[in-house]
Amino acid sequence: MNPSPKTVLITGSSSGIGLETALYFYEKGWHVVAAMRSPEKRRTRLHEKGLPDLVHLDVTDTESIRAALEYTLDKYHRLDVLVNNAGYAVYGPFESASAQQVQRQFDTNVFGLMEVCRQALPYLRRQQGGTIINVASMGGRVGFPLYSLYNSTKWAVEGFSEALQYELSGFNIKVRLIEPGVISTDFYERSIDQGENAEANRVYAEIIQRARKQMGGGASPRLVAACIYRAAVERGDRLRYIVGGDALQVSWLRRLLPEGLFYRLLKKVTLA
Repeated sequence: MNPSPKTVLITGSSSGIGLETALYFYEKGWHVVAAMRSPEKRRTRLHEKGLPDLVHLDVTDTESIRAALEYTLDKYHRLDVLVNNAGYAVYGPFESASAQQVQRQFDTNVFGLMEVCRQALPYLRRQQGGTIINVASMGGRVGFPLYSLYNSTKWAVEGFSEALQYELSGFNIKVRLIEPGVISTDFYERSIDQGENAEANRVYAEIIQRARKQMGGGASPRLVAACIYRAAVERGDRLRYIVGGDALQVSWLRRLLPEGLFYRLLKKVTLA
């Protein structure tokens, strides 16, 4: 007798990593609740593939989080894996970001992720198990030029997840961190918010121009989806999963090189 399919809830499923992850789990026979801010407005391959559970979830709206979780539990009676993928980046010099942009960056990437976890944990504890997968970034352990706000949120996700694993281990709840490098998605067009201060952008024009030459490219989001799936089904207490050749290389160099040399090398590569 075949076991019942497991259930995964994925935030930020309308594009990029989230979309590919939803498709990957669906192809593996899972019940996939693909959550996004506007499932009724944005036609995607999830609609074309006929995924039945495309639900509204805005990580900055507590009621929408609660409703998505209730939908999942009412229909499938269990949540095996939660994938916190929703996020975006404010790009540019820190000085060019408005206070509102700073707040939105943390509201989405940090406080929103935490609120999804907060709302999901009572369910996971009652069912005595589950896995929380938080999508961070290689920018969660290494800072990159003009990503000071984005990097700071991903560093927060790293610290939050690393500490959380200890709290939840007694409830048979695993915590995983996914650390992708540069991924070939529409992130650099659709999910980046430019700093709003035109004067600051003018002052920093040289570094902006040098950094812009290095944007784009990267590994396939399908590679990240496969890694997220592996983190979902793998046994053991592994916390971090690095994805992409560039992320692996940066991680290796940071461990190997003296700090000053590492920073000089990174500056040379990212601001060529």
